[in-house]
Amino acid sequence: MIRQQSLITTLIDLFEQTWAREVTEPAHRLTPREREVLALIAEGRSNSAVARALSITEAAVGKHVAGVFAKLELPATEDDNRRVLAVLAYLRGAVR
Repeated sequence: MIRQQSLITTLIDLFEQTWAREVTEPAHRLTPREREVLALIAEGRSNSAVARALSITEAAVGKHVAGVFAKLELPATEDDNRRVLAVLAYLRGAVR
């Protein structure tokens, strides 16, 4: 039987072996609001849900998400989902 935590660990290990870039240093530059936004994204929230939870506009959420992507050095590509990559960095503990 595979426990959920071990499955998550396995998926993170696979990600790191295949695609991971070192993101720990830029992550320390995230603002407290960017960390809040990223934490809600990690819970699976949409931009509109994040905006409601933080009592800010969706445009503000978009700006914070763009800041997270820039600081984690996650460029837009056709092959990668930056939201997922940012959440993986968050789950790995690279974002505090």
